[in-house]
Order: sequence, then structure tokens, then C-alpha cells
Amino acid sequence: MEPQPRQPEMRSPPLRRFAVLGCSSLIGLSLGGCLGEMATPMGGLDRQLEQAGSSQAPALAGRWLALIGGRGGRDQVLLVDVERALPVPLPGLNRPDAQPLSVAVSRDGNRLAVVRQLDGRTELVLYRRELMAVEAIAMQPAGVPRRVSLRADGRELAVEVSRGGHWQIDLIAIP
Repeated sequence: MEPQPRQPEMRSPPLRRFAVLGCSSLIGLSLGGCLGEMATPMGGLDRQLEQAGSSQAPALAGRWLALIGGRGGRDQVLLVDVERALPVPLPGLNRPDAQPLSVAVSRDGNRLAVVRQLDGRTELVLYRRELMAVEAIAMQPAGVPRRVSLRADGRELAVEVSRGGHWQIDLIAIP
């Protein structure tokens, strides 16, 4: 007897789920002929980032570069104004007991989405620079977020989430 296929779960907006298969091959094909001249590093800014310590998970939107950087085993979310080559303070975001895993920034630099580990759990938060406030984003149904991406206008998140041993992508509208 053959097993019956599972019926897909129905979700109401603003949460939508997508299966992501084979995207890396599509991206590679689409970028292959677009590069033209060789890319060159931005020397001064690159040296500043190197001096700040190890860095990972860069997200670039408009003039803003968000990344996870740190020294001595303490990582934190950093925001850099690329046009001015200056770091931007993020009061209230970086907790000494939290480990950031993924970060994304809106085009205007006012919203940062962060996946972080805190007190043995992994959570998704939204930081609003103008309010200097962090708000937790609930995962429905519950899951473990791993990576986050933020739409340029800061109004929607794409989150890679593990549920029951399967990775899914959730789209979450942000008011």
C-alpha cells in the first residue's frame, strides 16, 4: 500500500512558506555574464573592518552594511555607514549574554533583523534604530530560526526556520 501524500498546510497572511530548491545554480547562471570588470575591494573600509576583529554574515542595503563582528569570542551586530566609512551606534541591541547568528538591514538603515541565541534558545528580533528598541518576532508555528533577510523597505522578513527536522522559509510582514 502506498502512503498518501500529505496535504499542504494552509496559512493565512502575512505568513507564507516557500520551498527553496536549486537556487544556487540559478544565481550562478544569472551572474555569470554580468561581472564585466574585475571587482576590487574598498581598501580603507576593508582595513577598518579587519581591525574591528573577525566578521561574518554581511548584509548590504543602500549605504548600510550590517555584519556580525567581534574580538575575544564576543560577537556583536555592527552597522557601518559605507558612504562615510563610519560605524553607527546600536544602543540596546547588543547584549553581553546574546550570540548573534544572522543579521539583515533595511535600505534606510533604520531596521535591523537579527537571529540570536539567548539563554539557550534561538530567537528572531527586530531592532528599530530610531526607537533604540528591540522587539521579539514570534515564530508561528514555533520553530528555530537560522538566517534572516529583510526587504529593502523594512516591511517584510524572510526567515529560514527549522521545524521538525525540516528547513522552511517563512515570510513575515512587519508593521
